[in-house]
Amino acid sequence: MSDEPLHVLAVVGSLNRESVTRAVVHHVADGLRASGCVVDVLDFKKEPLALYDPDTAHDLPGYAQLKTRVERADVVVLGTPDYHGSVSGAMKNFLDHFWREFAGKLFATIVASHEKGLTVTDQLRTVARQCYAWTLPYGVSFTEEIDVKEGQIINDVLRDRLEMMIRDIRVYGGVLSQQRRADLAGKDPGFLERHRESET
Repeated sequence: MSDEPLHVLAVVGSLNRESVTRAVVHHVADGLRASGCVVDVLDFKKEPLALYDPDTAHDLPGYAQLKTRVERADVVVLGTPDYHGSVSGAMKNFLDHFWREFAGKLFATIVASHEKGLTVTDQLRTVARQCYAWTLPYGVSFTEEIDVKEGQIINDVLRDRLEMMIRDIRVYGGVLSQQRRADLAGKDPGFLERHRESET
């Protein structure tokens, strides 16, 4: 394994001031930092992102810096509320801005939902697949008031599942990031071959 710390971008896809999604994403971010990862939290409540327009988005102020943050990440943690069985508009807007930057990286999904968040998790995994990214073979979903209340995790089952996710992000994210770097630097054929010129 590489001695370089794992870089994680944790995305809060909720604009709600009292968001339970934010509370859980920060819990995971804190756990990852404690395990030695470098974590960058992207919160659209604090850092608004303009609606994606393919004609202008890449020229807007702040886009280049955000692109650098996405490129730096080895793992992307996506936290979103379940809105009518789909991801939030803020999350979808973020995902619309990028695709090449996700290739070969690990996605981990966190969904606040009263309906188990299964369709939302599937949609996030579909985006990962379309962008040639990997996902953990499970997502974490939770319910406000039952699992999280007043910004605190109150359910031990959720807490244990998040600890498992933190461990798996660190372990599998590390394996994939090391292989991704080797694939980009090497000459063997593979799905990352097309990215070599743009990232080396």
